[in-house]
Amino acid sequence: MVRELILTDKFRKSFAKFVKKHPNSKGNIYKTLDLMKENVFSASLSTHKLSGKLSVLRACSCGYDCRIIFSIEKQIDANEEIIMLIDIGTHEEVY
Repeated sequence: MVRELILTDKFRKSFAKFVKKHPNSKGNIYKTLDLMKENVFSASLSTHKLSGKLSVLRACSCGYDCRIIFSIEKQIDANEEIIMLIDIGTHEEVY
């Protein structure tokens, strides 16, 4: 199932900040986003549910110390799912 990616303002800001600090990671992040559209539960993404105050969200890996925080939401009118990209950064930054 191909899902649409929706980038929140927070994700856009975090993405710009992260890429500025880690310019070599940009290509890997784009590959991860493409894979998320195709199969968000691919083993290479290490997608997992979060716990605690972030328990309604999920995270996946997009490199050694890069995580994407997101949610999967149903579009009631279209009977489809979308992926809301919420945050990106190092493990320490996003958790």
